[in-house]
Amino acid sequence: MKRTRAHAIIFGKVQGVFFRAETQRAANARGVNGWVRNRADGTVEAVFEGAEADVVAVLEWCRKGPPASHVDKVDVDWESDRREFSSFDITY
Repeated sequence: MKRTRAHAIIFGKVQGVFFRAETQRAANARGVNGWVRNRADGTVEAVFEGAEADVVAVLEWCRKGPPASHVDKVDVDWESDRREFSSFDITY
């Protein structure tokens, strides 16, 4: 199982629509660790670590988001897995 890390910025109507909580739920369902937070510019930022297929699945979820959201784009930087996290958290 290949592990990876992805740093994502999600653009669109992604704040005030439960995006962070639903991202946490999606990550936990796939066993992906990391964090998600709102940014001052209206985007959402997240770091995902885990099995490559699971990280890809969570990123695919991010491209749709929860029902009240509208995702315009997701920028992803792929990095080496650091095994830095033991859970997936909402940060501020």
